[in-house]
Amino acid sequence: MRIRRKKWARPELEVCPYYYEDPELKGKWETVFPVKRTTYLEVGCGKGIFAAKHAVMYPDVNIIAADIKADMLGVARRTVEKEFEAAGREHDNIVLTRMNVSHISEHFDISDNIERIYINFCNPWNRGKHNKRRLTHPRQLEQYKQILRPGGEIRFKTDDDILFEDSLEYFAETGFRTLYLTRDLHAENFPDNIMTEHEKMFSDEGIKIKYIAVSQEMK
Repeated sequence: MRIRRKKWARPELEVCPYYYEDPELKGKWETVFPVKRTTYLEVGCGKGIFAAKHAVMYPDVNIIAADIKADMLGVARRTVEKEFEAAGREHDNIVLTRMNVSHISEHFDISDNIERIYINFCNPWNRGKHNKRRLTHPRQLEQYKQILRPGGEIRFKTDDDILFEDSLEYFAETGFRTLYLTRDLHAENFPDNIMTEHEKMFSDEGIKIKYIAVSQEMK
C-alpha cells in the first residue's frame, strides 16, 4: 500500500516509547513489554487498525506490529493513541517496529515465543516475477516456521482470489495444517473478527473476504 510522505511521522516515532526502529531484539522481545504475556505478531501492519483494536480487545495478549514504512507506522502510532484513549487504557501490550519483514528471521527466533502471526491484506504481487515477494510465499513461510513456537498459528486474510488460492498451496507445501478456511468470511459470522480499513472497503464493494488459519505441526 502506498502512502504519501508525512513529515511528522519520524519525529513522533522518535519519542514514542513503544516504537523500535530496525531493532536488534532477537530472542529478547519479551523484555520490551512490562508484563510477560502470550505474544502475537502482525507483519505488514499498515495503519495499525488491526493491531490497535486487537491490543484493546485482548489486554492479556502482547502484540508486535511490524511494517517497513516509517510513514505508515507514524499513522499506526496515532491509531494506537486514539484506540487506547477511547478505551481509557495505557498502551502496555502493543509495540510498533520498523523492519523489512522479508528478513523476519533476522529479527526473531523461537525463543521469542510468538504464538500467532497475522497477515492482513498484504500486497498480492500477482505478476509472476514478483511472486517471491508475497508474505505467504514458501520462502517466507519457512522463516515463520523458524520463529513460531511449536503448534503456533498463522492467520491470513485477503480480498485477492489468486493470492488466496496460491497461498493454500504454499501452506500445504511447507507443512502447515489447516485449522479453518473460508472463501466468504463475513457470511460465516466468524467470532471476534477485527475488520481492517481495507476489509471494510472491499466488503462494501461486494468483494468476498478470504480467510485461513493454519498451524505449524508439533515436532
